[in-house]
Amino acid sequence: MLQNLAVTCTSASPNCLTEIPHVEAGPTSLSTLLGLTFGTIAAVAVIIIVIQGVKFVTSQGDPQKSGDARKGIIYAIVGLVVALSAELVVRLVIGRL
Repeated sequence: MLQNLAVTCTSASPNCLTEIPHVEAGPTSLSTLLGLTFGTIAAVAVIIIVIQGVKFVTSQGDPQKSGDARKGIIYAIVGLVVALSAELVVRLVIGRL
């Protein structure tokens, strides 16, 4: 015994969503959020470069340790370049909005 459960939405119904919600997120707020995100990524990359530099200096000529530190520095620099280029692309796109 199933009943026909048709729901009718009217403008007076508080629980009925009939339109798309309006979100206040303009280019400036998006630019601020992305600036913070890319800034954090850049700061982490710089910290990793410093840590790997200290490891490289304290490796005392051990080829394994100095090679690992060198790879870490290279990977962090590549990550920093990718993050900065991504920020540039995003800022160009936001500037055209």
